[in-house]
Amino acid sequence: MRKTAPPRTYRVKSFGCQMNVYDGERMAEMLDEQGITPAAEGEDADLVVLNTCHIREKAAEKVYSDIGRLLKGKETPPLIAVAGCVAQAEGEEIMARAPAVSMVVGPQAYHRLPAMLERAVDGKRSTDTDMPPIAKFDALPRRRKSAPAAFLTVQEGCDKFCTYCVVPYTRGAEISRPFADLVTEADRLVAAGAREITLLGQNVNAWRGEDGKGRPVGLAGLIRELAQLPDLVRIRYTTSHPADMDDALIAAHGEIDKLMPYLHLPVQSGSDRVLKAMNRSHTADSYLKLLDRFRQARPDIALSGDFIVGFPGETEAEFAETLALVDAVGYALAFSFKYSPRPGTPAATMDGQIAGEVMDERLQRLQASLNRDQLAFNEASVGRTCDVLVERKGKFPGQWLGKSPWLQSVHFYGPENAAADSADIAIGDIVRTRLVDAMGNSLAGEII
Repeated sequence: MRKTAPPRTYRVKSFGCQMNVYDGERMAEMLDEQGITPAAEGEDADLVVLNTCHIREKAAEKVYSDIGRLLKGKETPPLIAVAGCVAQAEGEEIMARAPAVSMVVGPQAYHRLPAMLERAVDGKRSTDTDMPPIAKFDALPRRRKSAPAAFLTVQEGCDKFCTYCVVPYTRGAEISRPFADLVTEADRLVAAGAREITLLGQNVNAWRGEDGKGRPVGLAGLIRELAQLPDLVRIRYTTSHPADMDDALIAAHGEIDKLMPYLHLPVQSGSDRVLKAMNRSHTADSYLKLLDRFRQARPDIALSGDFIVGFPGETEAEFAETLALVDAVGYALAFSFKYSPRPGTPAATMDGQIAGEVMDERLQRLQASLNRDQLAFNEASVGRTCDVLVERKGKFPGQWLGKSPWLQSVHFYGPENAAADSADIAIGDIVRTRLVDAMGNSLAGEII
């Protein structure tokens, strides 16, 4: 590579999970600290960071496609950095296959991006897929601005080794950020404009630490501490693992008003044989009993889950068990995917790989059930009065969009359907709203 001028503008493009969104925001903050500014909408950036996800099939090929689009028709192409889980898994191959890439940096090393950028400007390519346990967070800049709903990574990595999953290999072993660091960052997020904070982790409820008095606490203890922040109105957490649920976290849902009535708890399958083959530690029955305990603690809780269809060896009868579990739960929201073999995972070489057309048909049936239940949950919400956190303006004059406590998207109009900017409402406000109409993915509300 030849030397190039230092970049003046950047764009971070994040794929995949909410933790990637968090990582993308932190990389953007680091670039801001270097005096580089976000590229205007529709304009080319001098530096592009592709913050990748490795969960789905052909993830690496999508990266190369994006690189090709960035280069197409450009006399002066941008500096390109590939970050995230694909970078961690396939860093050296990316460097070999894509000479236009200047930097490859894994999800635990992106705090070293500014130093890598200096080398790239000097014409030197570099790869950093080191996995230091906690140093990344110590090196990140102070949070200075925030959206009304903000993410805060509290835990990274996974020790569960589900047979279909690459996360233990791309994010490393489970680590928990220190209690005091998290309270400080949450306080700064609130000062920067956050009204709601979602605590993130691959297995967020595996977080463990010591409070300010040196006492061991789990996620419930951290939530209780954050609930003391006066201007923090809402707390959420995701993604949880059934094996790491404890009594204190279940009780917190019934005792902490700021903890929203929403739980995302992946199950993946309703078949015990498939769950065992996946190396999931729960059964369908133990999962359902766990959900019952949450409902006892917080009767109005909205339940969400993840599902994989077409895991190797899954029979039609076993898929029917998944449909039966869906019917038993009545999810307010759920995410479903076809099984995708990931290189290096045990499931990728298992016998009984399911044909694509079979997976397609099963996924359609599963999603029909999930969509049915989501609509039913939304319809049951009509007539409720709740607080909506205003997150942005809508498509129409005077319209606003926000989230209910149950993580439903709610759209409503300002006073008297004002066609102007509805000066009485601002992003970040909490607006008392009556839910008046339900759609599959959203609700209409009226200000009280």
